[in-house]
Amino acid sequence: MAEQNLEAKLKNLLKQEKIQLWNPPYTEQGQQPGRQHMQLAERYAHLLRLPVSEVGGALESIRAQAVKRGRGNQTFRETSVATLELLLPRDAKKDPKVRTYLETRLDVSAQQVVDRVAEEHGLRSIKLILSGRTLSAERRLDEQGVKNHSKVMVLRVSDGELKQQLTEEEEERRSQEESVQRTQKGFQILSERDGSEDPHTTPFLEIADQKGNPLKIPPTEKKALILAMGFHEKGRALMKRKQHDNALCHLLQADQQFRKCGSALLSSVDNYAVLQLDIVWCYRALEALSCLEDGRSRLQRAEDCFLRCYGEQQERLLMIKGNTGREEVLFLRLYLLQSLLSYIEGSDSEARLQLSRVESLYARLRPDSEKMAQLMALGFSEREARLGLRASRGDLQEAAIHISTRRQEREELKQRERQKRRTRMEAISALMELGFSQRDAARALHHADGNVDRAYAILLDSSQDAQATNNNTEGGASPEMVEQLLYLGFERDSAEAALRLTGGDVQSATQLLLDNQGVLSPELLTPPSTSSSSSTPSSEEPSSASSSPEDSELVSEVLEDIAPHEEDYLDLTLEEESELISAMKAYLHREPAHT
Repeated sequence: MAEQNLEAKLKNLLKQEKIQLWNPPYTEQGQQPGRQHMQLAERYAHLLRLPVSEVGGALESIRAQAVKRGRGNQTFRETSVATLELLLPRDAKKDPKVRTYLETRLDVSAQQVVDRVAEEHGLRSIKLILSGRTLSAERRLDEQGVKNHSKVMVLRVSDGELKQQLTEEEEERRSQEESVQRTQKGFQILSERDGSEDPHTTPFLEIADQKGNPLKIPPTEKKALILAMGFHEKGRALMKRKQHDNALCHLLQADQQFRKCGSALLSSVDNYAVLQLDIVWCYRALEALSCLEDGRSRLQRAEDCFLRCYGEQQERLLMIKGNTGREEVLFLRLYLLQSLLSYIEGSDSEARLQLSRVESLYARLRPDSEKMAQLMALGFSEREARLGLRASRGDLQEAAIHISTRRQEREELKQRERQKRRTRMEAISALMELGFSQRDAARALHHADGNVDRAYAILLDSSQDAQATNNNTEGGASPEMVEQLLYLGFERDSAEAALRLTGGDVQSATQLLLDNQGVLSPELLTPPSTSSSSSTPSSEEPSSASSSPEDSELVSEVLEDIAPHEEDYLDLTLEEESELISAMKAYLHREPAHT
């Protein structure tokens, strides 16, 4: 990081003095350092109080980059061949101080670049990341915003540190790709469940506020939000295991899903801000902070989101939760990452300012081992003790009261949930006694927000509509419609089912049959239930098409990665933060060498 800091400072000086290192007298015609190059190094070394050799080396690196960039611009104009800077995994770099470039046309697919990078650098199973977005392998580079001189991050998606046999590496690659796919599928199933099934046997996720009250969210946004939160939880679980490559893949997937949510929703919850912090924290762990522009913009989005959610002085947070101590760890990590990026950009004064805020927060938030031991002796968990002390600003008695109160609140929430389920099952039983199936009763009750009378009205209207549709399509009223579909080559059963499903609309029925290659699934061919008070309900009717053993296994798998405690994202031990604080102090308080 010290090299990046020095280069940033020198670039600022060059910009202020309007010096162009790629032109004479700093670069000769043979593109070698010019006669005034060393004079400039000596002058800047005296100004920065650093060795001439160190400053000269940094200036030469800047000059070489500028010359290469100029050549790249000319090549791009003449041949349409672009120069990309590759940010390779740290263990794939032969020399960490030497930048890696790749020349390619931009009208090729990302997969072609993946293949070249893998071959030239001995990497397997990689992804290309541009500004925090994964490049689609099938699409062209220019279609995805890749330009001449773009910085592209190369992210390994399998464990490349274990140099094992090819079959084992392939298995690892498939395993990690499957991890992303299974995570998406599992949370897709959960996002499509509406709570109409029996919650004791069929889990579903509900979006709630800080008090546990369900939030009314449009179905499309709810689906995207559940997928986003699911990918985020999986990514955080991988971060805890120090699997930052794989974690970043999941976090970027979460970011894509969050972007599908409306801005009003994103501004009302802090999940999106926490995700931005986690992505940049992964950049740091992977030493990929060359993704500076993306990292800086993500931290700005996080800070803006925190201010909207919590208030300028955290007054909204104080009103909702009664204290702000637990959330302050998020600001500690935010300021620490901002300090790091400022240092890399060469702004030492800004880095010191942010670091002083970090140290002040750290002194207040770091765990007091003696007080934690006293709380744990009272029967509280380590997490409860840590969060309780932060919420009470270190007051032992207040912390114990806070933890007890939170336990009581969680228990009350569980009791309300259990009561809601009992009431719901009683209502379903009442509707079943009127002749409706368990599945139809549950779904109607869900759409009626638990109101039995409204659910009954929904079921009654549905039965009448279904009967009317059956009369129109099966009672001989429209044989001409069926004949029209038969004339087009469709089977009679499929034609009648399509007309029934589309309410007798021939054009819609035709399109439905075409979409299904003329063969409708058994579920579509089965007429809808026309339950009446005289019908016998079936207690063995399947609750949902999504309750297959395979789907149940996927759901159980992804639910394992959801933190059991709702404040898990706030329970930072601050061990990693402490290490980075020490490193930053060493960088910023380094004694300058005299020439």
